[in-house]
Amino acid sequence: MATDTWVETERGLVYGPSGKQLDAYRPAGAPGPVPTVLLWHGIGPDERDVLEPLARTAAAHGLLVLVPDWRSDPADGARAQLLESLAFARKEAGGLGGDGESFVLAGWSAGAPAALGVALRPEVADGRRPAAVVGIAGRYDLPAFISGGVALADLAAGLDPAVPVHLVHGSRDTIVDAGHSRDLAEALRAAGREVTLRETGTDHAGVIMTEYDPAVNRCRPTTAEHAVRAGRLVAEVLVAAAG
Repeated sequence: MATDTWVETERGLVYGPSGKQLDAYRPAGAPGPVPTVLLWHGIGPDERDVLEPLARTAAAHGLLVLVPDWRSDPADGARAQLLESLAFARKEAGGLGGDGESFVLAGWSAGAPAALGVALRPEVADGRRPAAVVGIAGRYDLPAFISGGVALADLAAGLDPAVPVHLVHGSRDTIVDAGHSRDLAEALRAAGREVTLRETGTDHAGVIMTEYDPAVNRCRPTTAEHAVRAGRLVAEVLVAAAG
């Protein structure tokens, strides 16, 4: 376990039969259990490290943040891995200093519609919904990993997420246009569901406190002001979602 002034980190925890690993971030010296966030990365394979800047920022705000690796290329399209990480959060968060009974499910990019899919179609997760969903720079008009459902179509068909949905998107995102989050927010409001949408002046990578490095085809941490500001906003939204 690594510790700095604000955050304790446990890395490489195996979370299920797939053998995939996750990292846990929690506030250093927390006197008791803290709210838990399970945070899914995007479609890039095994990119839990990409979310470290955001996870550390959120943990410093008083959350246990669990960030698992997952891949989209298995035959089941990552369903088993994502479900394993859900089961781990419920079973093991308490031992890591968090709350496993009631946790926020969050995702960035392709992880965002996957998170919402669990709320819209809880039967994929033994009928259990998270306490809230946070979608970060997501697209909601395509089938989601884990549920296979299309969020906008599910809402039009009358499916109900039944939990608050919080959306954050970079207004300068050229990978996944912010209009996708606006469309989802409009659909949720039209259905009478609880939703918030926050936009911030950054891009697809910046919203998680990173920048895209084409040399390695991967996002890496950045201290650019727009990204730091965006990451702090996302952390605040995660805290609000955790109640």
